Amino acid sequence: MSQLVFIVFQDNDDSRYLAEAVMDDNPHAEIQHQPAMIRIQAEKRLVMNRETMEEKLGRDWDVQEMLVNVISIGGNVDEDDDHFILEWK
Repeated sequence: MSQLVFIVFQDNDDSRYLAEAVMDDNPHAEIQHQPAMIRIQAEKRLVMNRETMEEKLGRDWDVQEMLVNVISIGGNVDEDDDHFILEWK
């Protein structure tokens, strides 16, 4: 049985940087560009790291900033100041 976790973002400039950072942190993930949205999915776990996003943006970044661009998520969320993790427990 598949245990895909996913996150879907609005397709805008911030989300494109975020998608690039997520793919760097999760090379096993799949990305789908659809009209007006970007979907990233992986088996069991996706990790979004603050440090990777800050490298992409060239500035400080708060994990909470991401939520403005989120359309949907699938999985259990574990969040702190440095990470946003989606996984099935």
